[in-house]
Amino acid sequence: MSLPATPAAATLQTGALEPGARPAPPGPVPRRVVAATVVGNALEFYDFVTYAFFAVYIGRCFFPASTPLGSLLLSVAVFGVGFVARPLGGVLIGALADRAGRRPAMLLTISLITVGTMGLALTPSYETLGVAAPVIVVVARLLQGLALGGEVGPSTAFLIESAPLGRRGLMGSWQLASQGAAGLVAGLMGLSLTSILSPAQMQDWGWRVPFALGLLLVPVAVYLRRAMPETLHASPVQAAHAGLAGLRRKRGFIALAVLVILGGTVSTYVGNFMTTYAITTLKMPPTVAMGATVVVGVVTLCFGLLGGWLSDRFGRKPVMIWPRVAAALVTVPAFMALIQQPSPGMLFAVSALLAALTALSATASMVAIPELLPRGIRATGMSIAYAVGVALFGGSTQFIITWLIGVTGDPAAPAWYVAATSVITALAMWRMPESQAQSLDD
Repeated sequence: MSLPATPAAATLQTGALEPGARPAPPGPVPRRVVAATVVGNALEFYDFVTYAFFAVYIGRCFFPASTPLGSLLLSVAVFGVGFVARPLGGVLIGALADRAGRRPAMLLTISLITVGTMGLALTPSYETLGVAAPVIVVVARLLQGLALGGEVGPSTAFLIESAPLGRRGLMGSWQLASQGAAGLVAGLMGLSLTSILSPAQMQDWGWRVPFALGLLLVPVAVYLRRAMPETLHASPVQAAHAGLAGLRRKRGFIALAVLVILGGTVSTYVGNFMTTYAITTLKMPPTVAMGATVVVGVVTLCFGLLGGWLSDRFGRKPVMIWPRVAAALVTVPAFMALIQQPSPGMLFAVSALLAALTALSATASMVAIPELLPRGIRATGMSIAYAVGVALFGGSTQFIITWLIGVTGDPAAPAWYVAATSVITALAMWRMPESQAQSLDD
């Protein structure tokens, strides 16, 4: 598949318009353009979430403590460092994408994630290297957080700006679908390694394998991204809609977008928590519990793409709002059923239901937000809204629901948290205008 000889194609290839010309709607997009975005995005999320799956082993390797719990807590705290760095990455790399272009920003994020992953995969243990080992790991997590915070805005902006007319939803859905693919691969990797290797082998070297395999895909992602066209300059950027002035003009919308992202973020991290929940609360075997992660990955991939297609057909707002309303209504009964019948089938069904509703709604949201931002702040505004939303609510979700279960004694506490945040997000979505037919010009 290749770009046709149209003004839009010329714009994508050269990054400039002839004087006085107005860009035509983009035509068919090369598969390599989608692949460049999807492979890089999936790789960055894969590296980030893999840390969470192997936090126990990483803690023992780099953060020795007087008790195993202390070691794990230190490891989880470093996991949180990645969330703290996300807003900074969103601002810095998003600004780069809006000033210099989407392609250089996305090349920077893949470079940062590569250095961060190498730091995790290759650093010797505390026993070998001493205090330098945990310092390197913290720096590596900071780099991963910066990369992920700066990835979402430019990649989502690129996908919708390069999409053919009437297919921005489907193109933009690859943003969330690639996250589902990353979770799926990471889950399968964790399931396979824990089944094949002994606990001693996992601790000695097995946990490093997923990071090393991720590094093998980096040259492919870099090669594809270097060949990407540029979409920033498809139309002139008005000074009032760029930089700090543009962000100030849209600060109310960006704050609203954070609330739109709230519900999906909480649901996503509750879904990621299902493996731990199944082990600690439902007392299921770890191998069965890890299967929930695989289910969530598959469903997010499939329903993310479905959500994009539906939003092109019926509009962004219906696809945003109705699945979120459904999540508010059905999550508590679903958890109640799981608690009463804690079987593998019920665990997978509840995990799939939550992931499906989340993917449908979140996909439409992540397309609508950049569509409603001017081109000159599209990547920065999207990056800030997403990174702040995830840092505030994603990074705290597992702590909050664990605390709620302990304080209330109610194993359905995670479901009540999902329901409450879904109501808030549905109201924020209702206040957003419909963006399906929105022009992407300033």
